[in-house]
Amino acid sequence: MSDFCPELWLEEPTPEDHKDCQECGLYKHGTRMMWGEGNPDAPIMIILDNPGAREDREGNSIICGTRQTLQRAANEVGLRKEDLYITYILKRKPVRAYDKEQVRQICMRHLNEQLCAKNPKLILCLGNIAVQSFFKRAEAEVKTMRGSWYDVEGFQTTVAYHPLAVRRRPNLWPLFLNDWLFVAARYRRLM
Repeated sequence: MSDFCPELWLEEPTPEDHKDCQECGLYKHGTRMMWGEGNPDAPIMIILDNPGAREDREGNSIICGTRQTLQRAANEVGLRKEDLYITYILKRKPVRAYDKEQVRQICMRHLNEQLCAKNPKLILCLGNIAVQSFFKRAEAEVKTMRGSWYDVEGFQTTVAYHPLAVRRRPNLWPLFLNDWLFVAARYRRLM
C-alpha cells in the first residue's frame, strides 16, 4: 500500500527482576535485553528467534529489515500495530557462537512467563528457530507447517517464514503475505 511507512514500535520495558538475567550467558555478548515491542495487550503475539537490531553501531534507533518486512505484511492485510505484540525466544541478540539448544531452553522460561501474563488470542511464529523452540520439535519446518492452525499449550498458533528469509528470497513474499492473510482472517472471525 502506498501509505505504508515503517516505524519504530514502542518497546515494552524488561521487568525489573529480569533486567540483569545472566542465566543463559547471552549477557556476555554485550547486547541489551529486549522483552518485546508493539502493544503489550495485543490479541496477536508474534514470536521471532531474537530481537535483532533496534540501534546502529552508534546507538541510533533504526528500523531493521525484519521489522520493515513484518510491518509491511501486517499493513497489507489490514492489521494495525495495536493488534500486534512482538516478542522473542532469546531476549538478547546473539553476536557470536553460543550453545543454541541450551540457551533456547533457558530463554523459553521468559517466553512462557509472557504467555501466561498476556494470554494472546493468536500466535504467529516466524522462522524455523522460533517454530522449533516454541513447538518443542527440533525437526519442525515452516515450509511443511504453514497454512494450518496448531494448539500449542492451549494457544492457537500458526507459522510463517522469517521476515529476513523473505527479504533474501523475494519469491517467498506471496507465501508470507498469504500467511498473514490467514492470521488476519482468523483474527477477524474471533473479533
